[in-house]
Amino acid sequence: MVINNLEVEAMRDSYYPVRLVTNRGNVECRYYKVPSTKRGVIWVGGIGGDWDTPANKLYPRLCQELIAEGIASVRVRFRHSTILEEAILDVLAGISYLESEGVDAIALIGHSFGGAVVIQAGAIADTVCTVVTLATQSYGAAAAANLAPRCSILLIHGTVDRILPAVCSQYIYSLAQEPKHLILYKGADHNLNEVSQQVDRAVRDWIVDQL
Repeated sequence: MVINNLEVEAMRDSYYPVRLVTNRGNVECRYYKVPSTKRGVIWVGGIGGDWDTPANKLYPRLCQELIAEGIASVRVRFRHSTILEEAILDVLAGISYLESEGVDAIALIGHSFGGAVVIQAGAIADTVCTVVTLATQSYGAAAAANLAPRCSILLIHGTVDRILPAVCSQYIYSLAQEPKHLILYKGADHNLNEVSQQVDRAVRDWIVDQL
């Protein structure tokens, strides 16, 4: 994928709408800017596409909270939210955009299908320091074995996930090398809404520590 141009609109609700114009179509982003920062996060959802977010709107909430920590964020909307290879390219485009803004330490966060996406993108991009998956699928996630030692991984899953069972994250954890961490939330389903406050704290603390 080649980024030919970018279009940035006026700020709204704490973020700048950014369109990455590429040779494979436009990648829509929401950029929570922190001037002169070297640290950034990319957030992606699952096969639902659009701006979906788990854990009771975790993504926009943490994007705003992390600004106070000096950490920028980019939410990326998949062009094709069911095609793994295309979604990986979208995340890599988001990484390139953050790098163009001066960021050189990046965390990738992905829910469900997006978990496999960020694992693969994290294995490719040298500026990625950590990956966080939320109720991830295991298909397409074997690259977790290639993340260390440059890139850590945090896997979060609910024990009563009726879409992707917790064994998906347990399997990926077994593939990954240190540094790695697995959190299983008892009684939580696929969207992790039941434990949104705990997920909020765990993800936020992990990002701040790893970046």
